[in-house]
Formats: sequence, structure tokens, C-alpha cells
Amino acid sequence: MIPQSMATDSTSNAQTSSASLPPSLVRKLAAIRLLATDVDGTLTDGGIYLGEGGEVMKRYDCHDGYGIALAQQHGLRIAFVTGRDSPVVARRAAELKVTDLCVNCHDKLLALHLLAEKYELGLEEIAFVGDDLPDAAVFPHVGAGVAVARAAGRAVPRRAADGKRSLATRRAPRGLQPGPTGSGTRR
Repeated sequence: MIPQSMATDSTSNAQTSSASLPPSLVRKLAAIRLLATDVDGTLTDGGIYLGEGGEVMKRYDCHDGYGIALAQQHGLRIAFVTGRDSPVVARRAAELKVTDLCVNCHDKLLALHLLAEKYELGLEEIAFVGDDLPDAAVFPHVGAGVAVARAAGRAVPRRAADGKRSLATRRAPRGLQPGPTGSGTRR
């Protein structure tokens, strides 16, 4: 479902043909029908500006908004799946005509299962974009798990020696340490 014209080379941001991508990746991406994304740190710069009355604003990138609009024009459903509840997120979703908004979501995989059920999709037809450990835990279960550039080293899925996907971290967030399988455990 992701058209060839939307494929980009992440190092140069230049458009590239699907011929330069591995065929298995092209097949996986072609099957995607729903793009779900975390919000804070994924669609924003990760900052949350707080004022006396609570959360005041977040900084969104207009290029992400344009990308979402292009994806919608090419038939992809879009969903925001975030652990926070914010009027600012609801407003951005409304601006981008994103009707599936899962807020206060602390089980993102469950949210994706519910979206899959709602739209009669398999998880392999869902791509999920995230930036942190709770997001990366979803990656092995969906058709395409995407860690944003700023997530590198914190939440990037890697292949274990046995070839299975696992979560490896070079530096764990404060208060978390990698467990025996690379998953974060509270200390």
C-alpha cells in the first residue's frame, strides 16, 4: 500500500525506487494498511512545555504532517497511540484528520490489536512508529516497526544471535536496566 513514490532514503531524504530496497522489505511495506505512531518524541521534538495551568504546547514538525497527509491520500489509515492524554494531541489529530486516537495508552500492543480488529486487519498489515522502550516492545509483533532517528541506541530492535528479534539497548533510560533478553527491568 505504500507507493514507490513515497519510499525515501533515510540518509539523504531523497526519493529512491523500491528496486534499491530488499524485496522482502518491499513486500512487507506493500502489505501495510494502517500506520500507527506514538506522539511524544516521534511526531514532536520530545519536549513537553509545561505552564502554571499544565501542559501548554508541543512542537510538531510540519513535514510529518505532510507525510501523514500523503499516506492518507494513498489509502493508509493513520492512528496516534500515546501514553499521554493531551488536548494538544487531540487538536493535532483533528488538524490531520486522524480519527483513531488512543490516549493514556499503556498497552500499545493491545491498542494495535483493537485497531486491527476494528479494521479487520492482521498485525502484519500495521506499521508502528515509536521512539522508546514501550514502543519498541511492539515492533516484533507488527508488519513494520520503525524507530525514529533520535531513538537510536534506546529503542532500536536488533537481531539476536539466534536470528530472532530482540530489544537491545546501548543505554537504558534512567531507572531501567536491560534484562537478560534485552528488555527493561526496573531496579
